[in-house]
Amino acid sequence: MSTSNVSADLVWEITRKQNAFLVQRKTAGGTQFSRDPYNLVNLQSRKYAGFVNDKAIGIAPGEKGGVTVVSKKAGSANKPASGLISTNYSGNKSARKTYKAVANATAKNGYRADLRQVAVARVSAIRKSQRPVKASPERKLRGNAAKKAAESS
Repeated sequence: MSTSNVSADLVWEITRKQNAFLVQRKTAGGTQFSRDPYNLVNLQSRKYAGFVNDKAIGIAPGEKGGVTVVSKKAGSANKPASGLISTNYSGNKSARKTYKAVANATAKNGYRADLRQVAVARVSAIRKSQRPVKASPERKLRGNAAKKAAESS
């Protein structure tokens, strides 16, 4: 929020206990999560809240095994539609090149340096989930079970 009247800290203090992205659980010690698309770790905290920060970055799975990086421009609080920059990295590109591109996008465009490692970890998790699952080999019988199987066949 880049308006002259309201600071990001004030917005966080007002919205931290109630907002559309907040997910509260009574189990597990009352853990709070966030569904904010600009929250890289999905934790409800000021550090990772993307809707509060002037500059934020979000990473989502793209089509055909790729990754989409969406970022907010700092000076576009009054024009949210024009403040979004979306970049697609295809699944054909190697994983290391994708990690390097995301790290450079966060570092060289003035986004927070402490989120660089978190962004690369998120891309890594998305790319890992997009890989095909290997079929596990058939279990080899050993000992008495192998002897019984040999006798029956």
